[in-house]
Amino acid sequence: MSTAAPLTLQRLPLFPLQTVLFPGGLLPLRIFEVRYLDMVQRCHREGAPFGVVCLTQGAEVNTAPRPEGGSEAPEAFQDVGTLAHIEQLQPVQAGLLHVRCRGQQRFRVRQREKLKHGLWVADVELLPPDLPTTVPEELAGTVLSLQRVVDSLRAQTTGTEQLPITPPYQWQDAGWVANRWCDLLPVGNELKQRLMSLDAPLLRLELVGDVLEKLRLDAGR
Repeated sequence: MSTAAPLTLQRLPLFPLQTVLFPGGLLPLRIFEVRYLDMVQRCHREGAPFGVVCLTQGAEVNTAPRPEGGSEAPEAFQDVGTLAHIEQLQPVQAGLLHVRCRGQQRFRVRQREKLKHGLWVADVELLPPDLPTTVPEELAGTVLSLQRVVDSLRAQTTGTEQLPITPPYQWQDAGWVANRWCDLLPVGNELKQRLMSLDAPLLRLELVGDVLEKLRLDAGR
């Protein structure tokens, strides 16, 4: 019996953004473009995910052609993205939705197509989730630092729904700790994309530790 079918999704709607979504990460969105309003409402109604991919060229919002006849650079995006599940959808006014999504499983784009109204769809291969991996003693500092950041954010915020990191906390899981640091780190999308694409959670956390150390050194100069 083949096991390939459950690991693929066909015609997955994509949302190219100037951000990298990690599994377990929260993503708030303001939806106002027609191509995404219809897609998001359909996904919410059906309990289906859409895919978030990081733009490498082009803008998040379609714009009209420039007066001199030029146009914006065409959209191009990374091959590895993350499924987004809609947790909350709030209509604000006609043509505007506030949406909160959570990252799920990673995927790799195999074929892509841009439909007439501008929505991208793709056939994707789901990538295996991180295996549970205990944080080793030499990286315990990354956990303690993250706990301090979360405690500080909680002290400044009323209600956990407003936090960028919400329970349940998985402090001893290397992949979860690495991903939550990647949600917060002030680094470029190119580095975040490389970290998200790694299949080894422990290596991802080690690299996060290197980034944290470099940030501390730069801050101390």
